[in-house]
Amino acid sequence: MALLPYGLARPFLFNLDPETAHELTLETLARGHGTPLRWAWCNGRVEDPVKLAGLEFPNRVGLAAGLDKNARAIDGLGAMGFGFVEVGTVTPLAQPGNPKPRMFRLPGADALINRMGFNNDGLDAFVRHVKNSRFHSTRGLPNAGQRLILGLNIGKNAATPIERATDDYLTCLAGVYPYADYVTVNISSPNTKNLRDLQSDAALDALLSALKSRQAELREEHGKQVPLFLKIAPDLDETQVRAIAEALRQHGIEGVIATNTTLSREAVQGLPHAEETGGLSGAPVSEASTRVVRQLRAALGAGFPIIGVGGILSGRDAAEKIEAGADLVQIYTGLIYRGPALVDEAARALRALRARG
Repeated sequence: MALLPYGLARPFLFNLDPETAHELTLETLARGHGTPLRWAWCNGRVEDPVKLAGLEFPNRVGLAAGLDKNARAIDGLGAMGFGFVEVGTVTPLAQPGNPKPRMFRLPGADALINRMGFNNDGLDAFVRHVKNSRFHSTRGLPNAGQRLILGLNIGKNAATPIERATDDYLTCLAGVYPYADYVTVNISSPNTKNLRDLQSDAALDALLSALKSRQAELREEHGKQVPLFLKIAPDLDETQVRAIAEALRQHGIEGVIATNTTLSREAVQGLPHAEETGGLSGAPVSEASTRVVRQLRAALGAGFPIIGVGGILSGRDAAEKIEAGADLVQIYTGLIYRGPALVDEAARALRALRARG
């Protein structure tokens, strides 16, 4: 268990600009992991193993992409007790993202709004950071125990025309494939112009077909199968969800992550910053993401891997995603509001849920 209660650090962090606090936290995790400072956030991992998409997950609680866009703090984040950590979104070329300020807290709703815009240092730096992590250097060593699962999340550059988006995804897939346990294809961020258009039928078919073809080539080249997951938005109706489910089945995509942030402001009307543009995350997206999880399970049937994410701020919230049909869950905004203790609480709640049958 972490020696420093997050309640002591949170007031200091919440007095900082949100993005400044974000960067300070990542820097601390990256630089402090190999030092005694790591005990400020280190949690013992709850063991609740599950096999999904050909992978052995130590437990069912993961970190969602977006917090560590450049894969700088894989080891520090993994020490919080996650069963899996997803980093990115990475694009082929470095890009600054949208102008600041671009991240806003809504404490009255346990929520964030961000319009970061895939700010990252580019594919080469991303891969270098993954390779430099202890996670990577200990892969395959004997007596390492059940290891953290690493997901790498890929996207397109803002300057790439939407008609050529597939080129960016293929470049990123080839770059991260040797180092990933799974690769997530992010077509659902609201902060890159026209990106969500890739969720439409024809565009999605073309993208998934190209990715699966390249995955087969990379499997032969590297001698291993790395599953592909698709990350989708909560702002979809049931017909759209069914169409995406059909595309996932048709193309043999190995899993789906539901969901990204929402454009809806219905749940935060009247709150400071509620009208800022960008994606809303945290408690207000919980209902929509759970609805999409439920609709996906109904459309995909039993056995298809679904990761539920959106509005998990307690063990009960995590259990609701599993009860709706998810196999695993991810957190991000909840970590900012609750700290590392949320990882342990959620993992214990899911283990207890499984024990009850």
